Amino acid sequence: MAKKEITYTEAMNEIEQILDRFRREEMTVDSLTKEVKRATELIALCKERLHRTEEELKKISE
Repeated sequence: MAKKEITYTEAMNEIEQILDRFRREEMTVDSLTKEVKRATELIALCKERLHRTEEELKKISE
C-alpha cells in the first residue's frame, strides 16, 4: 500500500509538535534520535516544496 504524501501544512504542524515536545522536555533519550530524524525529513520535504513552488511561480511570471 502506498504511503500518503503529506502536505506542506501537515509537515509544518508535525515539526511544531516535535518542537513542542522538545521544549516541554517530553522526549526521552530513547526517542530523541527518532524525533530529530523525523524533523529533519520533514524540514527537507518543506524545503523541496518551497523550492518547487518558487520555480513554478517563476515560470508563471515569465
